[in-house]
Amino acid sequence: MTPDRISALRTMLERGQDSALLRFSLGNEYVAAGSFEQAVEHLRLAVRMDRNYSAAWKLLGRALANLEHDKEAIAVYQEGIVIAEQKGDRQAAKEMAVFLKRLQKKQSG
Repeated sequence: MTPDRISALRTMLERGQDSALLRFSLGNEYVAAGSFEQAVEHLRLAVRMDRNYSAAWKLLGRALANLEHDKEAIAVYQEGIVIAEQKGDRQAAKEMAVFLKRLQKKQSG
């Protein structure tokens, strides 16, 4: 189903319906398909369009971590945690904190 969803989302993008939600949705589908580089491209745009999009920060960190871009993923999680806490999104902040600790442990290990 993911290739069909990606195709439908890309069609929306081509029609000029660009938004943070659309970029997040594309990023999410690319993560599900294991296409992390393409996911990162769309998720970076999502957080540029809406800096307060906690879920996009979390998924961007995940995609970067899957690419083993650990330092960048750590920075993304750190920024995402601050943003999530500022907007009261405690669950996203908590999840990113767990992922951040894992990456930091991996870096020091």
